[in-house]
Amino acid sequence: METRLHLPAGTAARGPYDVDIGPEQAGWTYSALRVLVLGPGENHSFESGDSEWVVLPLSGACSVRVDGETIELLGRASVFGGVSDFAYVPRDAHAQIASGAGGRFALAGAKCERRLPARYGPAPEVPVETRGSGNRARRVRNFASADAFACDRLIAVEVVTPGGNWSSYPPHKHDEHRPGAESVLEEIYYYEIAGPGGLAYQRISPSRPGGAELLAEVRGGDAVLVPDGWHGPSIAQPGHDLYYLNVMAGPGPEREWKICFHPDHTEGYA
Repeated sequence: METRLHLPAGTAARGPYDVDIGPEQAGWTYSALRVLVLGPGENHSFESGDSEWVVLPLSGACSVRVDGETIELLGRASVFGGVSDFAYVPRDAHAQIASGAGGRFALAGAKCERRLPARYGPAPEVPVETRGSGNRARRVRNFASADAFACDRLIAVEVVTPGGNWSSYPPHKHDEHRPGAESVLEEIYYYEIAGPGGLAYQRISPSRPGGAELLAEVRGGDAVLVPDGWHGPSIAQPGHDLYYLNVMAGPGPEREWKICFHPDHTEGYA
């Protein structure tokens, strides 16, 4: 059965998760994403299995109990309210997430080999960059980028794009192993949009015969899978800022984000 690339809100829900995308659901090997909603005073336990996970508050605060340690996350009011702190949960661990006031929490995951220690990621240490300029400008929060936070395979970042701007632009890809130039990474986009009725558009175009292709209208709570291909632009509706969480992992010998720009858009992040 062909894997759907666009997963509208609710279609990837399973068990306690509003979104539950693992390698089996995506038809690939490494990248995973879960979105957990907890009511006031609720908690949720999970086994990390053969994957490493980052617990990232989307809204609200929580505590993460893992390896005999409790990591307190201050979180944030919403993804548009700024950078959040986060917790790293290693593979082969039992973890519990608890929230006094309730909230929504992303679990970005990747199958991995090494078991690294559980750790706290402070919000002030998250590198934030402006990428692009003019109506292509967006803010990238590199909380678990390859050069910002140690993981075995997981790479995860947040992007906030002002309403009316283009993001994930120019179109780029990372589906070939070319040392020093391009790395193979499976990628998940998860979207939230500011304001009622907001929407965005996501494009994927093939980089090879029979490759991934998509032009989708996306809304808050939707996800898009990028197994291969040129991805971008992500286009934000005027008046509605666009947020997306990118979760990536792949088979390369090095944990790195190496991309190739589409040959028709060689200007890069102008």
